[in-house]
Amino acid sequence: MSKIYFLFLIVFGFTSLKAQTQQEYALNLIGACYQQSKTFETHSFSWIGLTSIVSDEADKGSSSGDNPYNLDLLDNLTFNSNMAPLINVWNGQYQGVYNCNRALYYLSYMNNNATYGNRLKGEAYFLRAYYYFNLVRLFGDVPIPYFSPDDTYDAQVSKYIRKTKAQVYAQIENDLTQAISFLPLKDTYGASDKWRASKGAALALMAKVKLYQGQWSSVINYADQITGYSLSSNYQDNFKVSGENNIESIFEIQGTYDVNNNYNGIQGYSTVQGGRGSEGWGWGFNTPSATLQNTYENGDTRKNATIITLGTTLWDGRYVPTNLTNSRYNYKAYPGAHADAWETDVNIKVLRYAEVLLMKAEALNETSQSISALALVNQVRNRAGLTSLSVSGYTAVRDAIRKERKLELAMEHDRWFDIIRTGQAVSVMASDGKTFQSYYNVFPIPQQIITNSGGLTTQNPGY
Repeated sequence: MSKIYFLFLIVFGFTSLKAQTQQEYALNLIGACYQQSKTFETHSFSWIGLTSIVSDEADKGSSSGDNPYNLDLLDNLTFNSNMAPLINVWNGQYQGVYNCNRALYYLSYMNNNATYGNRLKGEAYFLRAYYYFNLVRLFGDVPIPYFSPDDTYDAQVSKYIRKTKAQVYAQIENDLTQAISFLPLKDTYGASDKWRASKGAALALMAKVKLYQGQWSSVINYADQITGYSLSSNYQDNFKVSGENNIESIFEIQGTYDVNNNYNGIQGYSTVQGGRGSEGWGWGFNTPSATLQNTYENGDTRKNATIITLGTTLWDGRYVPTNLTNSRYNYKAYPGAHADAWETDVNIKVLRYAEVLLMKAEALNETSQSISALALVNQVRNRAGLTSLSVSGYTAVRDAIRKERKLELAMEHDRWFDIIRTGQAVSVMASDGKTFQSYYNVFPIPQQIITNSGGLTTQNPGY
């Protein structure tokens, strides 16, 4: 009876609010979904460790004696279930899921204009799908918790019962189907809202979700529906503050000023990767590897747009002194004017149109359309200042696509996932002098979660 009364209060309370009050509350609910993506746990130090440092494209960096969170264990592929990065990223991503669950729950009781209310739901569905996509790629089978305003026992249990990867992907696809139906195109947003999730973002994420499942025809189908985007003429422009949310941008984690000019950026993302030393601007972690640096062809403009080297001048005029601790730094994390701030205004690129072209190319090649696939690869290469390839045949085109993904998306948190999903991890990491175990396809479930669950949560095999 008390639950029925509580639900009555929710329905009566929200439907009785003035329209303006409801709209403000709805925006706050959705704002929390976005805001979680900016936290230190969700997309900063730990996320960097689990997506970049662990791979062949980056090294721990910093100094040998500075090793918070045991990042050297990730760099050396000797990680374990008690590591702080695991619980940090788990909690950060799941807080994002919780915020989206909460938003969707309360939005269902509000009397917003149908178009506006559905748009907000679409944003929440998209963001929840994004958080789940990160979780399933990192940990495999994961819980699909639901929101209960009075936090029932069943809701508590749902936080710990792991669902299969197939079930999680089904949840992601259901969310994205809703998002695609509700969200507007990017160019219909006002100038101040261009950063919000759009139909194009939902379509692109769906194409990527299908890519990870090897559903090639679906990748092509969703990629073909993405319109209104093109490659930026200058690759590096994508990673300058002035190029954020540009014609190539499909979705980014935002690091911006809020309306009151109080800084509201991504916590620590730039600082932890900045140049280390008395004349530097950061901690020096996640340094691009020599392996990555040596993969670029002569004349590839992506090299100097991705890797900061000593003795050079950056796009905003900053000179990089030669006495810094490390010889290379991540240029894509460099924010310019606010390089010394904890919350910097550099955005994290999540989906760019260049990746859509490469996803479609991969799917075309896998469906015996290598000539069409190579044409898309060459679009990406030409923008980078490189001549077109003239290779032919499935294997040659596949290898070209893999190389272009490695260089085009370098330091954008995809490399580790790419070498695993394509079956390259053993050979790639061996070339980097490290041993990839078969069970590394997913990380261990954080031991803290297993302990807190009282036995409801199980560990991944091998750990």
